[in-house]
This record gives sequence, C-alpha cells and structure tokens, in this order.
Amino acid sequence: MNKAYFEAYLERQKAAYDAIPIDQVEHIINLIKTCWQEDRQLFAFGNGGSASNVSHFITDLGKSASDRMGKRFRCMSLNESISWITALGNDYAYEDVYVQQLHNYAQPGDLVLTLSVSGNSPNVVKAVQWAKDHGLTTIALVGGKGGRLASVADEVIIVQDEHYGRVEDAQMTICHMLCYGFIES
Repeated sequence: MNKAYFEAYLERQKAAYDAIPIDQVEHIINLIKTCWQEDRQLFAFGNGGSASNVSHFITDLGKSASDRMGKRFRCMSLNESISWITALGNDYAYEDVYVQQLHNYAQPGDLVLTLSVSGNSPNVVKAVQWAKDHGLTTIALVGGKGGRLASVADEVIIVQDEHYGRVEDAQMTICHMLCYGFIES
C-alpha cells in the first residue's frame, strides 16, 4: 500500500461521515429518549463487526448515558451470550438467534436497533420483521445498498458506502452521536 491509497481511503470515509443524515440521527435519539422516559427496553443486535459495534453502543448507553441521565436505560445487546446464541442456532436455526431472544423479553412499545452493512442478514431481518409485527419500533443502520432491512425497518439510516470498514466506522460514529447526545447534553 502507498500513501495515495490511504489518502483515498480517508477521503471516502469523510464522504461517508458527511452524508450522515443529522435529522434522522436526531429523530432516532428522540425515539431512544421516549423509550427511556416510558421505561421501555431497547434491544440491539448485529453480526460480526456490527455485533462488536452493538456491544460498544449498549455499554455507552447503559453505563455512561445512564450515569449522566440519573435514570438507567433499559438496554440489552442480544449478541452477547454465546451459550444462548449457540443453543438457539443448534436447536432452531441461526436465523432464529435474535428473534427467539425477543420472544423472551420484548413487549409492544419497546425499541429495536440493528446494525448491518449488507442489510440482508437473515437472522437480523427476521428479528426486525418479528419486532415490527409485534408492536416494537424498529431502527436499522445499514450500508449503501440498504438491503431488505431498508424496506422492513421503521427507521433507516443508510451509510452511503458499501465498504464494510467504512460503513462500520460510520455506524459507530452514529452510535456515539446517539449516546453522547445524552452524555453531553
């Protein structure tokens, strides 16, 4: 690799950041605030790098934002329990690892947030569709093609790139904006 590669990479990353729709981010933070005010739960999940970003987001929201707000956010990452995920994947199917957890916890009026670069992961799409069908508000942060999630979720932010690294970085920036909107407000 040479310097030109890295400069081009950063230019494309900046373009992805510049295209983040701030009005939609503000709308989503208001949905999260309503969830918090009404003492509802927020469930989040993703696969691979998106799962890591979800874990980071839930930590920031559940700890740092809760500390700042004086009332705890009721939030949970559904991609944390490897024993539960593998039991569900083994006994049902991998596409059921998130929807089956929602069966245990979710109530109408709760909030679901998912991260997916492709927007087509069967386990994520199935869980979002189930949540929507059962009265939960659904939010998806997806990559440039949008995938099936773009047509299923109630609220969608499409990061205008298809490169997994750049999309995941922009999604984490959005997640930080959602959390720091509470932490620094």
